[in-house]
Amino acid sequence: MHSSLIGKIEKARRYAAERDRVKLTEFKADFRGEHDTREVTFHEGDWHCTCEFFAGWGTCSHTMAMQRILAEFIPEELPSRQPVA
Repeated sequence: MHSSLIGKIEKARRYAAERDRVKLTEFKADFRGEHDTREVTFHEGDWHCTCEFFAGWGTCSHTMAMQRILAEFIPEELPSRQPVA
């Protein structure tokens, strides 16, 4: 194995252990719920879900679950970030 690649692998391991290096600013995920698969997105501090509950309440079990899963990767300084339930 090339020495440059070995160095990159070691650096990747160190980066993976230092999770504070990563902050998500945008993503899209398919969330398989009990009744259907929903699309959950996060963009510029705002959560969105394609479920009917989110449309009326601005939050839902899918977005709250994603907030819990990704809490350490979502920047807290974004102004419209909904609190983790």
